[in-house]
Amino acid sequence: MRVVDTFPWPVRHVENAWVPLRDGCKLAARMWIPEGAQDAPVPAILEYIPYRKRDHKRSRDQALHGWFAGHGYACIRVDMRGSGDSDGVLLDEYLQTELDDGCEVLRWIASQPWCDGNVGMIGISWGGFNGLQIAAMQPPELRAVISVASTDDRYADDVHYMGGCLLGDNLSWASVMFARNACPPDPDIVGHRWREIWFERLEANRPWLETWLSHQHRDQYWRHGSVGEDISRIQCPVMAVSGWADGYSNAVFRLMQSLQSPRLGLIGPWSHLYPHEGVPGPAIGFLQEALRFWDHWLKDIDTGVMDEPMLRVYLQDSIEPAARMRHRPGRWVGEPSWPAPGVRDADYRLAATGLVPRAPADGEGGSEPGEDDEPTEFTVTSPLSIGLFAGKWCAYGVGPDLPYDQREEDGGALVFDSEVFEEPLEILGAPVVHLELSVNRPVALVAVRLSDIAPDDKATRVTYGLLNLCHRDSHAAPEALEPGTWYRIPVSLNDVGHRFLTGHRLRISISTSYWPLAWAPPEPVRLAVRCDRSTLTLPVRAPRAEDATLTPFGEPQAAPAAPRTQLQEPHHNWRVLRDLSTDESVLEVTLDEGSYVLDDIDLLVRSWARERYLSRNNDYTSLRGETHWVHEFARGDWRVRTETRQVLTCDPTTFYLHAQLDAYEGEDRVFSRNWSTSIPRDLV
Repeated sequence: MRVVDTFPWPVRHVENAWVPLRDGCKLAARMWIPEGAQDAPVPAILEYIPYRKRDHKRSRDQALHGWFAGHGYACIRVDMRGSGDSDGVLLDEYLQTELDDGCEVLRWIASQPWCDGNVGMIGISWGGFNGLQIAAMQPPELRAVISVASTDDRYADDVHYMGGCLLGDNLSWASVMFARNACPPDPDIVGHRWREIWFERLEANRPWLETWLSHQHRDQYWRHGSVGEDISRIQCPVMAVSGWADGYSNAVFRLMQSLQSPRLGLIGPWSHLYPHEGVPGPAIGFLQEALRFWDHWLKDIDTGVMDEPMLRVYLQDSIEPAARMRHRPGRWVGEPSWPAPGVRDADYRLAATGLVPRAPADGEGGSEPGEDDEPTEFTVTSPLSIGLFAGKWCAYGVGPDLPYDQREEDGGALVFDSEVFEEPLEILGAPVVHLELSVNRPVALVAVRLSDIAPDDKATRVTYGLLNLCHRDSHAAPEALEPGTWYRIPVSLNDVGHRFLTGHRLRISISTSYWPLAWAPPEPVRLAVRCDRSTLTLPVRAPRAEDATLTPFGEPQAAPAAPRTQLQEPHHNWRVLRDLSTDESVLEVTLDEGSYVLDDIDLLVRSWARERYLSRNNDYTSLRGETHWVHEFARGDWRVRTETRQVLTCDPTTFYLHAQLDAYEGEDRVFSRNWSTSIPRDLV
């Protein structure tokens, strides 16, 4: 990335400003204001998130917002109520209070003498979510949104559940917020009130996981904030961005299809990062693209950005499997709309001999055997260890969290291979597998993986899908399965753009568990599949000459980040452990940011986490997820530390959650609380 330190506009930095709300609460804002804006007002860009502007996101914020400000935009980075240096407590994601506060912040920004009344919102993940959610409220000040790594459906396509299956990331993400919500404000910003604010947060903090586990179906809790419930309410222009290694790429396709307002979509090979920081690469000049979007919609400058394809995606090439990857080979392609006119369905039949191309004359949904034909049935009960090499539901680009070689996973699955491709095959969109199946239990899940098999047999996962089979007809009103009954059920895989090279094969793998990416069913499941009556539909995209004429992206740029001195280097790792004496399988995750001093504010910051996911033999009651987080801050004689732990276990009828929070001033423990609760399983 090229660091730029000379800009068209000199910038005035405001370390902290207070945004007053009507109820008396004050939100803390860090601002970058172009010089001269007091006399010649400019548009503004808001990022509104709970991730601590003062320390945890200080360097990133300065590099991002300092760059936009240098190009003529007032940039405001606000800590949400109850986070960072702001007043109040934070009780959950996307509450109406959060969205109402956001509308008040927009009004405050638009009323400032340096703002011309036009405001855009940008954000990744949480900030991408609430940008869309606030846009649906139609505040008049909000003129455009750039939403990175977000979703329009909080139940079906978020960190909590996938296909009605409980995700392991639900525990992981809940632990992140449990730890962050226990952190204090900075005394240099809030003064002597820091301890009062801190204890208010400690008293209000609780494991959000209990709430999320209490809503196992798609009810009103999840419909709130799911803008797809009424997408017509979003009337401002939207740029939706994600990456194939991220957890939120599907939403870009849906938004391109459903939004009626002006829109652009962008999907690269990246994990959960802004694209100018994108890993796996190539990273791109995302800030330049965002500037073209802002200039068009906030300054009424014809930048040509809306004349380009509605959807630009990185079509990935075949590559060897690797859990950590710096660069992904491929090329950029563009589509004028979605669904794309040049994408057609190619159908395969799951046969005893593998994946067999199906002629169009076979009809929709797969060819059916004659009355006297007996379909071929295969059965599988997968080991709980399938999923140890699945990687993270949402990769963060910091550790070996991408899916590894799938051959070990395939040993406990039903596997169907195609013939070797005699020429490249390109797909763009969501593959769908239609399975005719039966199970021997009332609650079951199916995990379907699509892999690229190289000539040396290495298996790289291309995409996958999960479905809680009780949710076959509805996420809102699931129904238990009838053991022994045959069902025909579609399983949609995640959208993807991929190019299978000549000499490679395609593989479909089907398993009955995928732990710890997803929580396993209450008991082992025997799955039977009538493979001759089951099909795969691939979204095949023919190469287009127009792709070579796309305007190339610029090089990644950013403003200088906040200076810091690294005291202890970061360490990120994933380890898979097998104890043959106890037949235990364990995934250990280390996310250690090390320790460093933020030089300009003389603040020491320390942050690390450990996660551990265990299963034993074929014991479905042995599943155990553990997390441990530590945050520490110090300046002079002031030193505070928080430690949080969560443990999630189960039996066939119940989830058991145990949590612990301890807070320290110096070496003295000043706060401690424990939680222990049980949540009934409801067809999960």
